[in-house]
Amino acid sequence: MSSVRWTLWLPLLLFTCFLVLVVHGLTKPGSTEVESAMVGKPLPSFTLEPAVADRPGLSTSDFDGGGAPRLLNVFASWCIPCAIEAPQLETLRREGVAIDGIAIRDRREDLEAFLARNGNPFARIGRDDVSAVQLALGSAGVPESFVIDGKGVIRYQHIGVIRPEDLPLIREKLREAA
Repeated sequence: MSSVRWTLWLPLLLFTCFLVLVVHGLTKPGSTEVESAMVGKPLPSFTLEPAVADRPGLSTSDFDGGGAPRLLNVFASWCIPCAIEAPQLETLRREGVAIDGIAIRDRREDLEAFLARNGNPFARIGRDDVSAVQLALGSAGVPESFVIDGKGVIRYQHIGVIRPEDLPLIREKLREAA
């Protein structure tokens, strides 16, 4: 008889536990920071062919010369948010930031049209036709940007569009990487 009473209350108990979990999940503030497993680690080894005719390709050795930090931007011509961040990349380039690009799954003519329309802040652009380098970097999509120090170590990962309000943080991370 007592086991029958217990089984009658079990669904109510389970529903109450579920309700507590849901309320806790909805009221607990979520973090907007995504922590990258690659920050603090060297760039993965890669060599990419040039993505467009007027810029050289890109390789790991371009980042480990002991020079100033660089911004590595993962982008694509078919990416609408990439066009949105183009003015911010141009602002950084005019301020003297060296910016390199990795074009993801793109065609040369589409890239050239994208760069003609939105500007070309890149010193080098490598083509990653199968997203191998993108995945090795821990990049989940486009656009994403990485601050790389003069020794080829990833110091910061910015996921998503670089908006005007993000520029102070990007500048700070570049200064820290110097």
